[in-house]
Amino acid sequence: MKAFLRTLNRSKWGYVFVAPWIVGFFIFSAYPLWLGVKLSFMNYNLVAPQSMRFVGLQNWINGFRDPLFWRSMINIIYNQAITIVLTFFIALAIAYGLFKISTGKRIWNSFFRAAYFLPTITSVVVVMLIFGSMLAPYGPLQNVLRQINILKKPIVWNLTPALIMPIIAIINSWMYFGVQAIILLGGLGTIPTEYSEAARIDGAKERTIFWKIMFPLLRPQIIFIMVMNAIGGLQMFTQVYVNFGITGGVNHAGLTPVLYIYGQGLGKFQMGYASALGFILSMIIVIATMIVFRVLREKD
Repeated sequence: MKAFLRTLNRSKWGYVFVAPWIVGFFIFSAYPLWLGVKLSFMNYNLVAPQSMRFVGLQNWINGFRDPLFWRSMINIIYNQAITIVLTFFIALAIAYGLFKISTGKRIWNSFFRAAYFLPTITSVVVVMLIFGSMLAPYGPLQNVLRQINILKKPIVWNLTPALIMPIIAIINSWMYFGVQAIILLGGLGTIPTEYSEAARIDGAKERTIFWKIMFPLLRPQIIFIMVMNAIGGLQMFTQVYVNFGITGGVNHAGLTPVLYIYGQGLGKFQMGYASALGFILSMIIVIATMIVFRVLREKD
């Protein structure tokens, strides 16, 4: 006991400095998580909390049977399939270009890196409003497309179900290619130059050097990017909420899982059902992350 008290006294300032984080963790993370688990087994209406009652697994069963929830999952998978492929290859091209000019003037290297990263730190709401104006039926982009005879008449993209998710995917790619480019650029910088120099001596072309030597050595960065895409992409909310509210647009073509959960919890005030849906989505994200790890993990 005395030894424990001596250790506690010696480390007291460490506990003092760690205490704010621990208190914050229990207040803002542990308690909401426990409350969410509890509510997922309850029929709890936010407007009438006094009517809360235990319903067991009924919320979970309803969640797995909810066709609109699974429609939102199909929407987000479709969106992310476009976003991930488009963003990755744009970022890869940008990273390779920046890597090639890295021997130039330092000021230009810094300028291009900052310029490509800038969209990532721009507010999602601001980006969606700007692109909404640009893509409007009589906005600048459609005006140009009509002048060069690509479009014959204006298109209201946010009222056209087939265009909603692809256009949001393109906007997402523009926003997030910068951070992926910086990650891949860092990976390219860690590859020993002896590999590419030896290949050039053997007569290999630049294309062969990149795809056969550099690209396989980017596996750790690619795994990290794909895992973060799996975790973050399935939680997309602001992009669709700004344009379509909680309905997800025409025929629910823009509905995402988080938007649907938000609508159930703060639109219909069914917090118990929304909690169950949140945990179902968390399970799906964990499974998707495990699949990405298994597909892309480095073989022994």
